[in-house]
Amino acid sequence: MTTAAIVLLSLTALATPVWASVTRTRRSQAPVSVVRRLDVIGAVVLLVLAAVAAVLAATAGPATGFLASAVPVVAALAAVTGGGPVVRTVLVAGGVGARPDPGPDAGDPGDDSNAPDTPENPAPDPNRPTGTTETGPLRGGRVIGYLERLAVVSTLMAGWPEGLAIILAVKSLARYPELRAPHAAEQFIMGTFASVMWAVGMAGIEQLVIR
Repeated sequence: MTTAAIVLLSLTALATPVWASVTRTRRSQAPVSVVRRLDVIGAVVLLVLAAVAAVLAATAGPATGFLASAVPVVAALAAVTGGGPVVRTVLVAGGVGARPDPGPDAGDPGDDSNAPDTPENPAPDPNRPTGTTETGPLRGGRVIGYLERLAVVSTLMAGWPEGLAIILAVKSLARYPELRAPHAAEQFIMGTFASVMWAVGMAGIEQLVIR
């Protein structure tokens, strides 16, 4: 059972990169509704894998030897790679995810294609799926999310939960000037909570496996 839990944790770490690779072409050509469904599917798969891994880890004995030393690495990878679809799904559910492009008509009241690049109207991201525009003013969210989840899972696995306060304080202070823009606070709170909770969950599974 311990081995099965570690295998599922490994699959959790690999699921997002594999899913992104398999769906890359479809994401680049699909409308926003399809991209949202792909993110939801990815999030559901991740949550199911993590839940089953946690149940198996809770009912199995502690890992020993090489497995015990490998589990923290696998859990950290799962925390970093797996949070993306979960965070995006939470943001869309909260109404601050990707939205459809306003349309090609210059006379459309919602057409902001010629508007200046401001926090309320960010410049298009060349890496985003076709048919979507960014709705939030917070930039660099993907990389910050990776670093945040790595820091959270590392501090918890090291037995220093107080580090969470420092991580969240640093992020909040760094983002503070941007939080006055429309929808920024909602995006920040929901994205941060989802990201941190995912990393905490991976740290919890790691503890169940090795102890």
